[in-house]
Amino acid sequence: MKRVLFLPLLQFPSGHHQTADALKEGLLLLDPHIQCEKIELLSSRFGKMESFISQFYLQWIDLFPKTYSIMYRQSLFSELSKTKTFPHYEVLFLNHLKKLISETNPNVIICTHALPSYLLSRLKAVGELKIPVINVYTDYFIHQLWGTEEIDYHFVSHPYMKEFLQKKGVHKSRIFVTGIPIHPKITKNTNNHRYTKKTYCGLISGGSLGVGALAKLLEKIPTDDQINYYVLCGKNRCIYEQLIHMNHPKITPFPYISSREEMNKLYNQVDFIITKPGGVTVSECLFKKLPIFVYHALPGQEEINLQQLKELGIVFDFQEWYQMENISEQLIHILHSEHLSNYFSKLDEYHRNLSPVEPAKFIYHLVK
Repeated sequence: MKRVLFLPLLQFPSGHHQTADALKEGLLLLDPHIQCEKIELLSSRFGKMESFISQFYLQWIDLFPKTYSIMYRQSLFSELSKTKTFPHYEVLFLNHLKKLISETNPNVIICTHALPSYLLSRLKAVGELKIPVINVYTDYFIHQLWGTEEIDYHFVSHPYMKEFLQKKGVHKSRIFVTGIPIHPKITKNTNNHRYTKKTYCGLISGGSLGVGALAKLLEKIPTDDQINYYVLCGKNRCIYEQLIHMNHPKITPFPYISSREEMNKLYNQVDFIITKPGGVTVSECLFKKLPIFVYHALPGQEEINLQQLKELGIVFDFQEWYQMENISEQLIHILHSEHLSNYFSKLDEYHRNLSPVEPAKFIYHLVK
């Protein structure tokens, strides 16, 4: 039996998990007999300590965002042309990872997080691993923790990431510009959105954990607003229950949605999305060709994602919303302006640059 091992890092719902699940579903549609196993590196190594570490990470971002941002950039996003080593991670995880590989005996290993990729690249560098490894990047940039030269294949989000890897010594035949892989149940948008009407429906996403400036943003929506909003509260039950109790006529809250089929239906009902620049959400909306308004970016990877996406012209920077009395007036102004046609031109260019190679099919043929 053919086996594929997926290696995210943490247990909490994130783009690393969603991307792994999307590829897993794609593989099983091609061959239901393929055995796909997903193992979180941190929980498999430290057990219940993983929950404490995850909560510490989230609290750090929430309480000290600037220090986290500085640490992230200095440790992972400075001097990108140089190759860094992280010996403390090797001490903590390398023997554990070798044991996992021995026990699961996979034919292919898929890394949706940088740490497993780094560790596997170290094993390959010393000849201790011959199994093909694929990096699947879940952001719009590559930082120094990712293993690069020794990794067999790379699924990247945009051509400039391919150029970066080639400068690092990776041959272009091993790099595929796939975009961030999305679930097979996220389908092309069949609705013909018209941006000349007077009433719209927007989707507001606070991320899978519902963190960030979501609650303050919603205060900018009056009860007689021109736009109806669906609000994804993620796993933040507090915000969800507050919105239910508020019974705002223009706001319909949703708790965490795990079903990609249900998310696909929501995407088809809305005209645009207001979101944080998480890789998977952005990738799904680019695929659906929905205008994307970024209202907040968490420190670290989301900040850098936003910077890259703005340079590509495939999101609108909407971080000045807090200065507006009514966010809908500015949204409608943009939807009715030439900015929207420029946005769709950039979006078409983005899609033209994507490889015709479907990620799940490539993995399937590699396994077979």
